[in-house]
Formats: sequence, C-alpha cells, structure tokens
Amino acid sequence: MADLNVKINDLKLKNPVMTASGTFGYGLEFQDFVPLDQIGGIIVKGTTLKPREGNDYPRMVETPQGMLNCVGLQNKGVDYFIEHIYPEVSKIDTNVIVNVSGNSADTYAEAAERLNSLEHIPAIELNISCPNVKEGGMAFGVSCSGASSIVSAVRKVYHKTLIVKLSPNVTDIASIARSCEDEGADAVSLINTLMGMAIDIERRRPRLSIRTGGLSGPAVKPVALRMVYDVSKAVKIPVIGLGGISNAEDAIEFFMAGATAIQIGTANFVDPQVTMKVRDGIDCWLDAHGCKSVTEVVGCLE
Repeated sequence: MADLNVKINDLKLKNPVMTASGTFGYGLEFQDFVPLDQIGGIIVKGTTLKPREGNDYPRMVETPQGMLNCVGLQNKGVDYFIEHIYPEVSKIDTNVIVNVSGNSADTYAEAAERLNSLEHIPAIELNISCPNVKEGGMAFGVSCSGASSIVSAVRKVYHKTLIVKLSPNVTDIASIARSCEDEGADAVSLINTLMGMAIDIERRRPRLSIRTGGLSGPAVKPVALRMVYDVSKAVKIPVIGLGGISNAEDAIEFFMAGATAIQIGTANFVDPQVTMKVRDGIDCWLDAHGCKSVTEVVGCLE
C-alpha cells in the first residue's frame, strides 16, 4: 500500500482526494454514503459575509459531458455557518475547508477574519471568480491586480493555510497564480468553471435564468490539465487540480501535470461514493507501478 499523505503548507492530508466546493454541501449531507473521515479534505459550499438568495431557477442544465450551473452562491452567511454548521462539521475527523466569496476586498477579508478563530477549520479557499461591483461586475480573478487585491486583504487577517481558487476564463492563468503567490497564498486550486451557455431552440430562450453559467464535468478536463501544468511550472506553492475528474486515472493525470492534490466536483452528483473509489484507485495504480508514495508522480511528465 502506497503512502497517500500529502502536505499543502501546514495542512496535512491523509490522502490527496478532496471534494470541490458546491458539489458536496457541508459534507454532512453525504455522511450516509461516504466515510467522511477517509476523505483528504472537504471544501464546503461557498460562504459569504452576508446571506445570499442566489439566482432564479432554472439554475442547472445538463450538457454533453458536463453541466452548466448559475446557482449564484446561495448561502446563509458566515455567521450562520459559525453558529449552526461549524459545531457539526467540527466533529468530522478530516480537514474541513471553507470556500469564501465576496463582492469587495473588505467583504472577503471580514468573512475570512471571522473564520480565522475556528479551531477545526485549518484552511480557507478564496473563490476569486466573483464579480467586482466597483469594476462593473468584472470578476476579481481575471486580472493580476484584482486577484492581488483580494489575496492581500485576506492575508492580513487570515493566518492559517490560504488557498486561492483560480478562474480559467483568462488569457494567462500562470501570471494570476504568480500574483496570488506574491501576496501570500499558500496554494492555488484550479480550475473553477468555464463560462458557457445552453439554448432552448423551441422557446428561443437561454436554458439558464441568467443566460450564462459555469461549465463543469468531463468536458473541461483537457483545459484543466493544461492550466494545472502551466501553473505548476510558474509557481513554487502547491497546486490543487480539479476539473472533470471522475476516476483514478483522471487523478493520476493531474498529479503528473503537477498537482499535489485533487478535488472532485461534478462527479459527486453522479456517484456519491466517487471520492472513495478514486482514492482506492490511486492506491492500486501506485502499487501496480511500484510507487511507494503519491508524491513520486507529482510533476513527473517527461
């Protein structure tokens, strides 16, 4: 049996398989299907400073080899999380990580600061794909300056492991990753969803309530792999890969491209037990190829 332990800064993962934000609830919803303590890390649904109702329905639509969503960060806010959700997730014997979103540097920082004191939340993941209301709605994560402003503000008040989730809807994702690293990010995760659209040709209307949404699932995997490879060559901090992973072979590809750990997202909707299957599959592949540790294949492309 290979050693599956990996480290993300001070964050120790018992294995490199994590769940992606927005696809696994708070983890508690899956406890009847999956031994939560055997997952490397659970990244809970996006949390904002204040409650958000999200977008109107329809919010999700199936596409060939994937799905589009425009949920709109529906959540009850960070205070609700601290008061009602944290007491339950703190009992889970694995890394529970909060995905944080905002509409300004101040709202990101304030939410992060409130989470900093929670003993059993060892890390947060910043979703910088949120729109910057001061810049006409352009996402923070599509420019180096926008990404830097968020990471800098949060780093001043958050003193645990800081992961930044990068948007793929950019020209040069490696430069944005370097900007995050320069401002103190401990790791980057990528990719977030690709912007897409689906149309009902009989009604002549978009199939999502706000016309466009984020594409995820197997269709995005080649894009995600290329971006993980590019970013892993550009930064010294760990890279967490996600985008279309549904089996162990997918995960191994991401490791070879340079990812230290991976996240599983859309596949959780198809198979609630996919995390365990991927973890076990990684172990079998490593044994079959004579690898003593998963770290042996990270960035091993010739």
